[in-house]
Amino acid sequence: MAQAAVEVPPKGGFSFDLCRRNEMLSNKGVPPPSLRKTGTTIVGLIFQDGVILGAGTRATEGPIVCDKNCEKIHYMAPNIYCCGAGTAADTEAVTDMVSSQLQLHRYHTGRESRVVTALSLLKSHHFNYQGYVQAALVLGGVDANGPHLHTIYPHGSTDTLPFATMGSGSLAAMAVFESKYHEGLRKEEGINLVCEAICSGIFNDEGSGSNVDVCVITKGHKEYLRNHQSPNPRTYVTSKGFSFPKKTGTIGFSWLQKFY
Repeated sequence: MAQAAVEVPPKGGFSFDLCRRNEMLSNKGVPPPSLRKTGTTIVGLIFQDGVILGAGTRATEGPIVCDKNCEKIHYMAPNIYCCGAGTAADTEAVTDMVSSQLQLHRYHTGRESRVVTALSLLKSHHFNYQGYVQAALVLGGVDANGPHLHTIYPHGSTDTLPFATMGSGSLAAMAVFESKYHEGLRKEEGINLVCEAICSGIFNDEGSGSNVDVCVITKGHKEYLRNHQSPNPRTYVTSKGFSFPKKTGTIGFSWLQKFY
């Protein structure tokens, strides 16, 4: 007597179930999804007195550099700042929203904002949108429990680390941190190390460039060093000015989607 077929649950591993569907769509002329290259380098580290954050200042739209000197270090609270990588509109909207929530919380409690509170608000918002909010963040600050440094990924996962990098230039920056970071860094050593890491991203990643912004956060004090370094200045000057026919001299960038 033949035995009835037993339903076996699928095993783990990569699934090729959609390959036939994708081939059918391709034969019908449906183009496959394209990868979008975005670029930036953002970093952070903990030194003996607090946290230092750093970022490049180039914003891109595909192959176009649409902003050479944008600000990627966002205010969250007097003692908390956040670096953003990904879609510029998403990073600015998310950090502004959480910053306002932290402000209301300070009004209600009369106490200084904690870094873990900002972390919880950011990662909960990211998780709710399942990665569709393209904002990769490096969060740093100093509160009553000392200095804190966290990374928040677009899907809502987080890391707590003594030094961190994110963005397309993160591997080049991480190589600098892994070779030169040590506990007990002094302020000047930390600033120099952050600048070196950002410059590594600038010179090894086409999406990163222009200047280096640095934010130093200590207990009861913050120092925002805007354009602290300009490692890649223009070294030539055009001898002749550019001229365009009428109605073609300006290019509207309102349609561009800007990326960090």
